[in-house]
Amino acid sequence: MNQSNHQKLTCLIVDDETDIRELLVMTLDRMNIATQGASCVTEAKALLKQYPFALCLTDMQMPDGSGLELVNYITEHHAGLPVAVITAHASADNAVSALKAGAFDYLSKPISLKQLRTVVEFALKLSTQTTPQVHSTLEMIGESEQIQTVRSMIAKLARSQAPVYISGESGSGKELAAKLIHQNSARADGAFIAVNCGAIPENLMESEFFGYKKGAFTGANQDKEGLFQAANGGTLFLDEVADLPLAMQVKLLRAIQEKKVRMVGGNTEETVDVRIISATHKNLTQMMDAGQFRQDLYYRLNVIQLKMPALRDRPADIPLLAQMLLSKLCRHQNIVRPEIDAQAQAYLSSLSFPGNVRELENMLERALALSDGTTITQEDLYSHDQPAHEQLIELPNKPSFDPDQTLELCLTDYLEDIEKRAIIKALNKTNQNKTAAAKLLGVTFRTLRYRLTKLGLAKEEDAELEGEDGNTNT
Repeated sequence: MNQSNHQKLTCLIVDDETDIRELLVMTLDRMNIATQGASCVTEAKALLKQYPFALCLTDMQMPDGSGLELVNYITEHHAGLPVAVITAHASADNAVSALKAGAFDYLSKPISLKQLRTVVEFALKLSTQTTPQVHSTLEMIGESEQIQTVRSMIAKLARSQAPVYISGESGSGKELAAKLIHQNSARADGAFIAVNCGAIPENLMESEFFGYKKGAFTGANQDKEGLFQAANGGTLFLDEVADLPLAMQVKLLRAIQEKKVRMVGGNTEETVDVRIISATHKNLTQMMDAGQFRQDLYYRLNVIQLKMPALRDRPADIPLLAQMLLSKLCRHQNIVRPEIDAQAQAYLSSLSFPGNVRELENMLERALALSDGTTITQEDLYSHDQPAHEQLIELPNKPSFDPDQTLELCLTDYLEDIEKRAIIKALNKTNQNKTAAAKLLGVTFRTLRYRLTKLGLAKEEDAELEGEDGNTNT
């Protein structure tokens, strides 16, 4: 180690092969990084006690132990020290085991100097990072125990290069979690590329992921980079990864393992440095059992799993989320944010939200349009397509309420009254434009016209048209 230059960071190199150690020493020296070498696990542990290191590179196989043992030791006794493992060519199991144990990244033999420099640069970014990233995990709104656990996991995952699999229901915030992992990582300066795997036609998948060369197929008039090239140096988020066909799963697995891609119509492979984060709302274990998802790809993607909780499992967070989402909607529309009254807040907290945060946002957007602009009430939150048992919280205590009436009659009158008021508000908001009002209410124009007639709100000409369509009894 060069003691004369105190500005140099030092890397611990652990490998029993002298040639590998010398190659690593020369490469790091060109990067102005000092080195200390060890030929076995015992020597490495002794050096870790003597010197402060910014990075550790270790082989997986050594005379007195394994690189995995050293990774576990560093994780326990030198938390925060990035460690990358060097694995035999195509030894995927070793790499995955090391990443699960806490390794920052891995390198495959024969070592690519380009990949080595990239791994070292990212590791040193983490090692020298003394202040939190600009993007706080507090963007993941909530104070419940479940969401605090998610934020804690995101902070840990941001310090690794390991592939992450995010599970959870639709609308639970999987893409936001992926973005926060990226934004708080050493890759924050790189691109975050999100792709919905289910939205790409099967015959275009390979060219979309890996790009294509000019003349590769009809219409390929120029070279075009793929998603892997676009995400080089950053993060590639594969949403709904369960929708990938089996043929594409094989190609994706190879790209992840080898860190190389070949453009469609190309003759050579190019190295890419991409962190993979994947997500789906489907059960991949069941899909593996059914032969619909490759087991080897699953274990490659699911090195570390982050489970997003459903909104119904954290009802205490709903008021906070509602306020944040409402503020965002009002900023986009450039309007003053109305208040959500206490009854409306209690109603929101009582719902099951099968569509999770996305459903809550849609409900608030509709309520914002139906409200008076000052206050969002419980009635503003009702939707025509919501089940009655979810809409009703309590019957109004009106003077006209007759206890001798059946509950069925009261419920029908109550819901019709709510529906009338919602429709009238929508029509007033849209200057009596029925097409716009139907869109605002989340129903078809035909449904709105029928409901107007049914509730006695239709003008005579509308009622005649309804009768001609023969829909009054539908």
